[in-house]
Amino acid sequence: MNNYLFKRNFSILFSCVLSFSIVSCRTDAPVIPSEQHETGDSSQTDIRGFYLLNEGNLGSNKASLDYYDFATGTYTTDIYASRNPSVVKELGDVGNDLQIYGHRMYAVINASNKVEVMTADSAIRIGHIDVPNCRCLAFEGKYGYVTSYAGPIVIGEEHAQIGYVLKFDTATLQTIDTCHVGFQPEGIAIANGKLYVANSGGYLTTTYDTTMSVIDLTTFKQTKRLNIDINMQHVMVDKYNRIWVNSLGNYYETPSRLYCIDTNTDKIVKQFDFPVTNFCLSGDSIYFYSTAWNYTDMTNSVSYGILNIATMDLLTQHFIIDGTESDIEIPYGISVNPISHDIYITDAKTYTIPGALHCYSAQGEKKWSVRTGDIPAHFCFLTK
Repeated sequence: MNNYLFKRNFSILFSCVLSFSIVSCRTDAPVIPSEQHETGDSSQTDIRGFYLLNEGNLGSNKASLDYYDFATGTYTTDIYASRNPSVVKELGDVGNDLQIYGHRMYAVINASNKVEVMTADSAIRIGHIDVPNCRCLAFEGKYGYVTSYAGPIVIGEEHAQIGYVLKFDTATLQTIDTCHVGFQPEGIAIANGKLYVANSGGYLTTTYDTTMSVIDLTTFKQTKRLNIDINMQHVMVDKYNRIWVNSLGNYYETPSRLYCIDTNTDKIVKQFDFPVTNFCLSGDSIYFYSTAWNYTDMTNSVSYGILNIATMDLLTQHFIIDGTESDIEIPYGISVNPISHDIYITDAKTYTIPGALHCYSAQGEKKWSVRTGDIPAHFCFLTK
């Protein structure tokens, strides 16, 4: 959940608490039971399908898990509830990251303060790891790593608290150690025996953190803090072992940017002066979208781009070529099929009703759309 959405969600939740009505905040958004959608787009490859984690609005306890089956072309919503009927409150409050490692799938449930652990092939619950205000995951060897804000969901410098990375054993799900980093750590990635952690400072009201923490995996100690930019969010490692991180800016005069970092020298290779809200890596390309929100004029400037990471050239900021980007109200998640190169973009719509998933061909033409859970965001491919 990015910082702009957190503040929006927090305002919605606070308004509901103040209301004297006995009717829920979500009177216009009844709980939708599990349902299937046929896309007519079946395929037989080494990828069985993908899971999509829907965040759900803060305080609504509506995080949910959908699944798309490539062999049948069937999209099924809310599979966690149907496959784990005895789990109270289902997944929990605000899904923030989703990854498969080995034969297990891990879902970060931010406001429920846990990492939910399931079987990768069937999403059957195995257990959980207690992590306060958890955010994003990375894995190496027999260990998993998760960023944590370390404190409650409260905005303001007076509540500022240094975050940490928690290390856990993937076999036993036991916590091994913690390493303190910067304020409100978000994305995390591993390269050259080091953990790279984006410190956002998202709960600070007058400033943001500007650093990326570097943690030695062997000692699990922070060795340095790289000064990059304010309000950094997503961190990924490419096939050249370089780190990519985006800054969301401050939503006023400081714009969003994208950075590439050499993990041998821990120096910035290049700064890209165009907005990137979210992105994914596929081969030699970064696919991204931007919703460059600005509080001054209360507008979003939306674009959908591709960057060649081998040549460092921006190929396009308009990869949807058939005009169907107008169907997307608020782009919120993005992923690319590593085999077909189909592009998936989710739509959060109003943040309080079921969203949508749109599939585009590698050429940028819309193939199909389905309804999802609330605030669809995080993809995870399941291989055979």
